[in-house]
Amino acid sequence: MRVGVHINQFGDDGGAPALGAELAAAGAAAEAAGVSRLSVMDHYFQMEFNGGAEAPMLEAYTTLAYLAAHTSTVRLGALVTGVTYRHPGLLAKIASTLDVLSGGRASLGIGAAWYDREHDGLGVPFPPLAERFERLEETLQICLRMWDPHDDGPFVGRHYQLRETLCVPAPVSDPRPEILIGGGGERKTLRLVARYADACNLFAAGPGLVRHKLDVLREHCEAEERDYDSVLKTVTYTADPATEGDLDAFMADISGYAGLGIDTVILAPKLGETSGWIDRFVAPAVKRLAELD
Repeated sequence: MRVGVHINQFGDDGGAPALGAELAAAGAAAEAAGVSRLSVMDHYFQMEFNGGAEAPMLEAYTTLAYLAAHTSTVRLGALVTGVTYRHPGLLAKIASTLDVLSGGRASLGIGAAWYDREHDGLGVPFPPLAERFERLEETLQICLRMWDPHDDGPFVGRHYQLRETLCVPAPVSDPRPEILIGGGGERKTLRLVARYADACNLFAAGPGLVRHKLDVLREHCEAEERDYDSVLKTVTYTADPATEGDLDAFMADISGYAGLGIDTVILAPKLGETSGWIDRFVAPAVKRLAELD
């Protein structure tokens, strides 16, 4: 089992002037620890349970570009981009640019969006949930079309119309950047994973629940004639043992997921100073998790 790190706090004690150095240090620490992927939140405002809108929040893809310049091996992406935040043609171009400049390390994590306050606050339309899922599917189709070197023709959907699906330079990932869909919705989200995605991301809400979600994903894969084993499975872990640095408690907690086919556990503590935590907790966790069957 591999390890990812999700940076969800930007509250360094040194304030905004210290954030750049701390992010660079977190990238260096992650690579030294053997972390496989590094992600940031894609939100306009910090979430209510994480300090609220008055707490610091950096724009995701600017931050990922900065991390790309300060890392060389770790996969980079947002966890997850809300489909409402950017026009899909622009999103595909942004993700492709990150992929090119990082040497093929971009991951497009995407979901249906949920945080209405930030949309209302900055005047960004926030359509009803059913429409957001329709837009999510069209966005996935547009990204795949824009990353197809053999088809730059128009796209005509219900919500989006593009005269040209042109993306130059093309991504350098082979065959394209990874697409990860976040969420465990059984009727829509996991169906979209089976149809379009390379990876899924579930919350580590207990081995029993994760097993059930994966069973549902398997059913969708069968319906889509998709190889279930070709979908990379990740879980996001936010429980106290990771935040508090209790490695033994963490290993006892996470061991229940080992037999479910989970490839990567993404650790997401609510900490502003990520680099030191990676050194103290993540580095030994990487070694211990590599030993799990």
